[in-house]
Amino acid sequence: MVGTVVPYDGFDAEKDCSELRAAMKGLGTDETRIIGILGNRSHDQRLQLVGVYQSMFGRDLMSDLKSELSANFLRLTLYLLMPISDFLAKEMKRALRIEQNNSDAIEGKFIDENAVVEILVGLDNKGINDLKAAYKKLFKNELERDIAGEISGDFKRLAIALLAARRDESTEVDLVKAKQDAHGLADAGINRFGTDESVFNRILVTKSYRHLKAVFAEYRAITNEDIEKSIKCEMSGEVELGFNSLVKKIKNTATWFAETLYKSMKGLGTDDDRLIRIIVWRSEIDLQDIKGAFQSLYGKSLATFISEDTSGDFEKLLLTIVKS
Repeated sequence: MVGTVVPYDGFDAEKDCSELRAAMKGLGTDETRIIGILGNRSHDQRLQLVGVYQSMFGRDLMSDLKSELSANFLRLTLYLLMPISDFLAKEMKRALRIEQNNSDAIEGKFIDENAVVEILVGLDNKGINDLKAAYKKLFKNELERDIAGEISGDFKRLAIALLAARRDESTEVDLVKAKQDAHGLADAGINRFGTDESVFNRILVTKSYRHLKAVFAEYRAITNEDIEKSIKCEMSGEVELGFNSLVKKIKNTATWFAETLYKSMKGLGTDDDRLIRIIVWRSEIDLQDIKGAFQSLYGKSLATFISEDTSGDFEKLLLTIVKS
């Protein structure tokens, strides 16, 4: 896996902080200077800037940015300056439509199921545990409790199972057990009337990726059908979204994220929350791989899509991170 953002050679935190202060001091703001620094420093380097800026000027870098920038450009810069687990915890809070100073859901607004699924499916065991710790630190509540209070049914059971962070992360594959699990999925779905989602939970949420790739191959061999098609036929709504996202992520992580980025920009309007979340989150993990998958799937570069769907300084910072 290859990201697009790497540590900046010759990194000098004090020099960067002086540049950032100069970009925001006095009349007007030098957005180009801010973009040049924040878009070309690694996550660890950006976190250093927050502390050094405070030491040098007795000021909070994020507060200064809030006073100078606005809209999506501001949100993107602030997320770049947060620990990944903190920004994903804030995204989860937003997705659940719970006010950050109130335990009640925001009346009249729907939960962002895409965000809930993408975060929980996209994280490994350590990432899930870091997310839960960050959520409790920031919002003084357990993420499991908030999810249980805001979603229901099979989707709630899937989300809570993912939050348990109990996936086997070994690389060994036992083909006999893979065949057993493939038959188990078939018997819980297409071979019976109704669907036993608990079997899908037990297998898809806890077994290793290597094992599940073998299970999917066996499933295809015994049913003559891809597991995604079976899930689509047997389930609906959020739970179908959740299980099929799991399958796609397991099969090819870069392709799954490329598809989610495409969905954030296709058609009228842009899902800016989704676009920002994935670009920031994956920039140092596998965004280079995602770019390649995007080009293969859609015949256009990710940078071209971003340029066509965003504008101004928001577009410029996104493209700097993507390294168009």
